[in-house]
Amino acid sequence: MKEIMNQAKLIKDELISYRRTMHSNPEVGSELPKTKAYVMDKLKEFGYEPQEICESGIVTTIKGNKEGKVFLLRADMDALPMKEVTECDFKSNNGSMHSCGHDMHTSMLLGAAKLLKQNQDKIEGTVKLVFQPDEEGFTGAKKMIQSGVLENPKVDAAMAMHVHSGTPSNVVLCGLGTSIAGCNRFRIVVRGNGCHGAMPELGVDPINIAAHIYISLQEIIAREISATQSAVLTIGKFVAGEAANIIPGEVVMEGTIRSLNKEIGEFIFNRVNDIVISTAKMFRGEAELIELSSVPPLTNDTELSKEVTSYLKDLLGEKSVVLFEGGGMGSEDFASYSYKVPSVYLMLGAGTKQENPLYGEAMHNEKVVFNEDILVTGAAMHTYSAIMWLKNNK
Repeated sequence: MKEIMNQAKLIKDELISYRRTMHSNPEVGSELPKTKAYVMDKLKEFGYEPQEICESGIVTTIKGNKEGKVFLLRADMDALPMKEVTECDFKSNNGSMHSCGHDMHTSMLLGAAKLLKQNQDKIEGTVKLVFQPDEEGFTGAKKMIQSGVLENPKVDAAMAMHVHSGTPSNVVLCGLGTSIAGCNRFRIVVRGNGCHGAMPELGVDPINIAAHIYISLQEIIAREISATQSAVLTIGKFVAGEAANIIPGEVVMEGTIRSLNKEIGEFIFNRVNDIVISTAKMFRGEAELIELSSVPPLTNDTELSKEVTSYLKDLLGEKSVVLFEGGGMGSEDFASYSYKVPSVYLMLGAGTKQENPLYGEAMHNEKVVFNEDILVTGAAMHTYSAIMWLKNNK
């Protein structure tokens, strides 16, 4: 236990180097050519034989001397399409940003890959290392699963980790049961009939239709969902027209539905569809609802969560691990793994403003800065959890 943490401390500079290289070169979505090449080169350097099982989806394994079960460790690699405005020397300048910390996750798992090689004689079974694209778009996990990431060898349990800005550095949070919301990303296309702004009676105004749809959607949460249930419906994109005196022919809206209950999420989506179609018809236009992607609520296996966090208490100290019930409304596509195999998803504190004024900004914020000291903790957590779970679940 102490040996693994000490080994992790010895590679701290390497972990920071991995992280800064990826942070300076963020890539978005399901095609991550530079990141993929970097991760595969590092794994080969450590002595692994990584495979790309789908576009930018990397898998490799390490076996110990003894036969046993298979424990999966997963990291996501994609960034977000937003400009970085931090003052970091290694900031990104390509218009994208690792503002959700996936560069931290990938670096931690690369560190674990190196530590597992050093401790291969302690592995009683197989550890499967998974580096995944497009978590943000909610397609990555599904593509990996469809490509057989849970087979050959068949996975018995899975673990993932996420940095958490605003939580004290090196404090681990673990939800019991459903702890992260499911999400539907959708697009609404409203079609009218464009015309001169001085003569609206000659056309059908899609902005008017879209405005009525927007207002009506708020009624679903306010009047159709119980106050004891958690759900959020957000329209974050509303695009229409190009000139002040022209009524356009089309409006595009995009948004998300989030809920901690899969059935409630489906109910809201269906009600959005009803409102979109009927409102457009009422004002002489047409509209359609298109689902862009979706992810179910994330459910941690309670038994696995308690077991893994017991190892982390040994590794980090009793007070450094916090178990909680209930959940937040963010979403995470590791949820797709949790419906296939017993899974645990952990959050690792990445710093508060009390520690450093630069820390503690919200995730997905253009100024978010994570404490790089936690890379050591994350690499050790992955390594120790995998070794101990395999040892105790023969």
